[in-house]
Amino acid sequence: MRIPPISRRSRRVLICAMIGVLLIALPAMVLASDGEEAAYVSEFYGTFWSLAPPLLAIVLALITKEVYISLFVGIFMGGLLYANFNPVKATISIAQMYISRVGDSWNAGILIFLVILGVMVALMNAAGGSAAYGKWAAARMKSKEGATLSTVGLGVLIFVDDYFNCLTVGSVMQPVTDKFKVSRAKLAYIIDATAAPVCIIAPISSWAAAVTGSVTGDTIDGFKVFLRAIPYNYYALLTILFMVVITLLKFDYGPMKKAGRAAESGDLFNGQPDEYAGKEIPRNERGKVIDLMLPTLMLIVLCILGMVYTGGFFDGTPFVEAFADCDASAGLVIGSLAALIFTFIYYMLRRVITFKQFAACLPEGFRQMVPAILILTFAWTLSGFCRESLGAGDYVGAIVQNSAVASGILPAIFYLIACGVSFATGTSWGTFGILIPIAQSVFPGDLSQILVITIAACMAGAVFGDHCSPISDTTIMASAGARVNHIQHVSTQLPYAITVGLVSLICFVLAGFVGNWMISLGVGILLMTGTLFVLRAVTAKK
Repeated sequence: MRIPPISRRSRRVLICAMIGVLLIALPAMVLASDGEEAAYVSEFYGTFWSLAPPLLAIVLALITKEVYISLFVGIFMGGLLYANFNPVKATISIAQMYISRVGDSWNAGILIFLVILGVMVALMNAAGGSAAYGKWAAARMKSKEGATLSTVGLGVLIFVDDYFNCLTVGSVMQPVTDKFKVSRAKLAYIIDATAAPVCIIAPISSWAAAVTGSVTGDTIDGFKVFLRAIPYNYYALLTILFMVVITLLKFDYGPMKKAGRAAESGDLFNGQPDEYAGKEIPRNERGKVIDLMLPTLMLIVLCILGMVYTGGFFDGTPFVEAFADCDASAGLVIGSLAALIFTFIYYMLRRVITFKQFAACLPEGFRQMVPAILILTFAWTLSGFCRESLGAGDYVGAIVQNSAVASGILPAIFYLIACGVSFATGTSWGTFGILIPIAQSVFPGDLSQILVITIAACMAGAVFGDHCSPISDTTIMASAGARVNHIQHVSTQLPYAITVGLVSLICFVLAGFVGNWMISLGVGILLMTGTLFVLRAVTAKK
């Protein structure tokens, strides 16, 4: 992986940030040295400072475009806050947190899944399946809009899991979007926008299981809550509408427009290096479309079977219940490993790759995922400090529970809080896992309409923040799926996500007082479409 040199401006910003952290640390170091206990019990737990490390990392990443160093600065600050600015304890806590995040069974499964998918992509390229599919699709698609809508459609169809969505859609559609000069930044946005926003409204998905598990109470069915919340999940629904309408209107705005112009001139990466580029493995020119489609189809089927297997489906548990109780991380590893074995046998029987090429694809697939793995492990470490060591969830929960406002405006308030927490921590599951029980405590008793809307607001806000945050795992893997610079992906998709997020906020305000999803969603569709027409008119004048 070739890492571009850090610019002089970026170096100045990073040095100033480090000096600022140390200046804040000096007084606290003196105070913390008075007692042994102060070095091990954070005085910043459950305070505003619990959100400072991820916010610092996000701001630095957006300013300097150096995501690795920015994440490390955020981790360093998190360690100092946790250790009450004792430098020795901070160093030890950073090492322990990193090891615990990487060694976590769920996270380890995701890393293994990433590597296997990287190998699968390398195999598909070596067998010539990706190139054959690109030629086949390009012959049948006559426009950039057709290629874009096909990418959206595939992303919507792969609704089982967001991680699986990010990498599969990218590997399948890259040849098509490159043929029609769709920028990699636009491809990354489509991948990201059809990952979490689609999974959060799909009843059969790992996200449905996560939401169901967050709903507490013996008299409330979590799965029924999830189903009733779907028409109120405005951010997810309007994001899909946004992608379709902006494609049909044939325009972009903000940084995405600049990336689109660069792609039209042949620069798909908008001046950024291809961080995922490596040595080319010889490609078989006899590859066919089936050499891509069959392994991909088997990957989807076997991953679903792997997930329901972990939920006890083959032991007699009903399919829906097995999906709700599955271990998505372990299931994806089982399914992807089985798909890899099938692909190897199939390609060898087809004689489209040699054993030597297969062996070369193993390290190449891993190498292609190194940037995503590095960012993911840093992001997990930072998120661990924020959520576990510094108690960001407790801080937010105390604010919500102590507020006294009209019940009609509460869905919008929960939505805004979920947006902020998810953006700062980079986790949507952790966000609605914190806020949904709080929403239930605010509206105690049986399942009321206002509670369903508020739970939907928690889910929508969590997805919005997860969609925008540079330290979100799905955002990181969308960058990996499109093989585009991570910060470029974040900066180009941010105006699009904010546009949909603001319209969704208006919908939640309306829904809180009207309580009818048809009225509020209808207004949201009109507002979203009208906003895009206005933006097109404004950009056309410029």
